[in-house]
Amino acid sequence: MLDVCLLGTSGMMPLPKRWLTSLLTRYNGSSLLIDCGEGTQIALREAGFSSNPIDIILITHFHADHISGLPGLLLSMGNADRTEELLIVGPKGLARVVNSLRVICPELPFRVSYKELHETDEFFEKNGYNIHAYKVKHNVPCYGYSIEIKRAGRFNAEAAKEKEIPLKCWNPLQKGETVTLDGKTYTPDMVMGPERKGLKVTYCTDSRPTEEIVAAAKDSDLFVCEGMYSNPEDEKKAREKKHMTFFEAAEMAKKANVKELWLTHFSPSMFGPDFNVEGTRKIFKETYLGKDGKFVELNFEEEEEQV
Repeated sequence: MLDVCLLGTSGMMPLPKRWLTSLLTRYNGSSLLIDCGEGTQIALREAGFSSNPIDIILITHFHADHISGLPGLLLSMGNADRTEELLIVGPKGLARVVNSLRVICPELPFRVSYKELHETDEFFEKNGYNIHAYKVKHNVPCYGYSIEIKRAGRFNAEAAKEKEIPLKCWNPLQKGETVTLDGKTYTPDMVMGPERKGLKVTYCTDSRPTEEIVAAAKDSDLFVCEGMYSNPEDEKKAREKKHMTFFEAAEMAKKANVKELWLTHFSPSMFGPDFNVEGTRKIFKETYLGKDGKFVELNFEEEEEQV
């Protein structure tokens, strides 16, 4: 299963009861954070989470509302005697920007490593997270992220017995490892069925709608996307500032065939319980307004029993 928590939903500046946009995921004991604006630590605490298990931080871009909370978060991790390495990912210039912020938290008891993004699309794996970083359309270099938890096929015990594969090889083969024993080599494809449907979450803020976002979000279980403005009349403003409206986000969700859309990164000028989410649902039915602390536990699909 994959836990997903929308920590904050505000764009540009934090507001009472609305922290700056940030997202936390948890899988198999590892936590991943996307963006870290001012107040992220408080949002974590309010949602009942600790910063210590965070192994990966994905930064979309270097505007203050997406990264200004990082020094304080790093300092809190250090004060909690963390020793495990932390990976931070972001656009070109990431190490320079983060090291500049670290002037106020220079000494940490753990190593910080950096992965700078240069290409339009980049793929990498860490702690079971298969991450796709894709470039979006903002007024500075900016990336969205898709996170997938892949699911291996079923282990075929009968096939393993027929091929006389020793029992001690079964476990590593299930983990995708190739095993050589007594001069014989055994590979996972000898005993594993086709890959099953995994879990996928796509995150995008600070961008105009693009076909690249639609492609990255395709068939996602959850699409978390900015809705800077709630009314169609604000589209001109959204174009000028390289943001998008609720309706544009819903159009992308529909094209991408996602299961559910959560809107986030709201303009400080919008302050109300519903905005225009009902109108947005006429485009994409499964559209929901993001709220600080909004949480979901995503589970693998149940499979029908084979007859």
